[in-house]
Amino acid sequence: MSKLTVDARGLSCPQPVLMAMKAVKSEAAAFDIIVDNRTALNNVTRYLKSAGKITNTEENEGCFVIEVQ
Repeated sequence: MSKLTVDARGLSCPQPVLMAMKAVKSEAAAFDIIVDNRTALNNVTRYLKSAGKITNTEENEGCFVIEVQ
């Protein structure tokens, strides 16, 4: 099974957080969320931590890839 990728580039909050919520509810074991601004990065990461998820963030070509476990 391929890893779920949520592409939230170009979206302003709260849309990236809502997409993260949907991914968490999908019960995927692991997934990636891609955002392109620090505000979305901070908000999505904060939500994921409150949901009990472990995250790792990498910056790649002006975007942030949040790996979620």
